[in-house]
Amino acid sequence: MAWLGNFFTGASFSLVMPFMALYVEELGAPKALVEWYAGLAVAITALASAIFAPLWGKLADRYGRKPMMLRASFVMTFTMGGLAVIPNVFWLLVLRLLTGIFSGYIPNSTALIASQVPQEKSGYALGTLATGVTAGALIGPLIGGVLAELLGIRQVFLLVGIILLLCSLMTVFYVKEDFEPIEKSQMVPTKDILKQVKSRKIMLGLFVTSMIIQISAQSVAPILSLYIRHLGQTQNLMFVSGLVVSAMGFSSLLSSSYLGKLGDRFGNHRLLLGALLYSFIMYVMSVLA
Repeated sequence: MAWLGNFFTGASFSLVMPFMALYVEELGAPKALVEWYAGLAVAITALASAIFAPLWGKLADRYGRKPMMLRASFVMTFTMGGLAVIPNVFWLLVLRLLTGIFSGYIPNSTALIASQVPQEKSGYALGTLATGVTAGALIGPLIGGVLAELLGIRQVFLLVGIILLLCSLMTVFYVKEDFEPIEKSQMVPTKDILKQVKSRKIMLGLFVTSMIIQISAQSVAPILSLYIRHLGQTQNLMFVSGLVVSAMGFSSLLSSSYLGKLGDRFGNHRLLLGALLYSFIMYVMSVLA
């Protein structure tokens, strides 16, 4: 059930990505500000989630992971489903902000599984759980694009709300947690964890490069449909946008195991440099398309 919850949650978030900019247009945003509002609608969710995640983490340690999963899924039922009835961009930003503030279903489900399964089976359980998020994120954009073409954008948001409601009900009735509160004395201070890191320079370098890569990748997603339209694709625009987003995810899924083997064979540092160069070339080719 936790796998299905992660699948539905991952799919519900990625469903809306192919047409966010087009929805901003539909809501009557000034043409010169469509890209800005589309990017802000995506970024504000991630930023709010990052700010409030520590708070929800502390509450999860005190009251359990299942209550946090229910808190996230029930609130997002209304914040995501409510996007179907908003009158303007202001309410789009408000609901996207609330989505970020109250999100956290996936990390709490991961923590729940890690704490409930036997240690010798935790790797298998967590790996299986992760495939739910991945599958939802991969399939979501394609399904979202198809449904937006057939039903309309607002109906897709309504469908997302229904999916999240089902996710909430499944969590209520089928997810079980044998919770034991974590005492303050059992918590490991952050500074003690950092002391165990062998090279802080490497950790900082990976943090910065990962952040840059995510900024580069995520900055494209909100305006991808506008760029595809700029390239001359006007028919079935939302379907094509969803197909492009899903194609990126599927290619990553198919290549990850092979690239992992290459990293073991030639070294992860070389592989990272090669991947960065390859990404640079691909983005340049996209500009010249």
